[in-house]
Amino acid sequence: MTSSSETTWPVLLEARSLDWHDRENWRRTTPAGAITLFASGRWQSDGKLGEPSRMLLDSLAPLATAKRMAIAQLGQSLDGRIATASGHSHYINGTPARTHLHRLRALVDAVVIGAGTACADHPRLTVRHVAGPDPIRVVIDPRGRVPAEGPLFDARGAPPRVLHIIGPMASPEPAGAHVERLVLATDDGRFAPAAVLKALNERGLNHILVEGGAETVSRFIEAEALDRLHLLVAPLIIGSGRNGLNLPVIEHLDQAQRPAFRSFSLEDELLIDVDLRTTLNEA
Repeated sequence: MTSSSETTWPVLLEARSLDWHDRENWRRTTPAGAITLFASGRWQSDGKLGEPSRMLLDSLAPLATAKRMAIAQLGQSLDGRIATASGHSHYINGTPARTHLHRLRALVDAVVIGAGTACADHPRLTVRHVAGPDPIRVVIDPRGRVPAEGPLFDARGAPPRVLHIIGPMASPEPAGAHVERLVLATDDGRFAPAAVLKALNERGLNHILVEGGAETVSRFIEAEALDRLHLLVAPLIIGSGRNGLNLPVIEHLDQAQRPAFRSFSLEDELLIDVDLRTTLNEA
């Protein structure tokens, strides 16, 4: 049987490169039969697809066919922790979840992280576990405390484009010509997620992944700036440590958000695809 990476992933990558503004659907012939993607995020196949291929299409077709989307991801334990109390988090999630994260990177124009994640993890934000293009890197760094060095700012080879979002009083280190600095934050660490997305959209970056950390993702959710959230849940109970989401306190459960969601198996882990634009009553 043809594997999902050979059959389905190239279809999603090609669909992502298309202009979906005036397109209702698109059809691609594969070794497993013709696959049709629709602008609604749905799909159909003339052939019989295995469960991995179906899961890939179900979870990622909405992103690949969207005209514009802001999606976030968090890798967490069963009890909602993204790290221990000391900050150790490598690795809560296994290879299947990290592969899914790299698929998300390949399907977006830009990946957004906060200063805490940039300083703690020194991420590359490149696509390595699957085939696909590297996204533009965006760092929200109001106080200019992220050093302009390491893999995030590495310009060897094809220079990566980095958007460095800072506050008006920040004095970041000098960086190369591939780094563009935008004053979109305040010196007390605040920023408006809508303003960040607007600035990215104005630069032709319409598919955005907010990758972390928890504080940055939480601010985007609080501001209702996200369309979807992918929770990657590992079979692990940490018991204490850092929460995945930190949102304003509510007094009653009728104040809680009740978004529609779907769940998918990633071998021994779980992907929860949360549609933040649709409530359970509307689904």
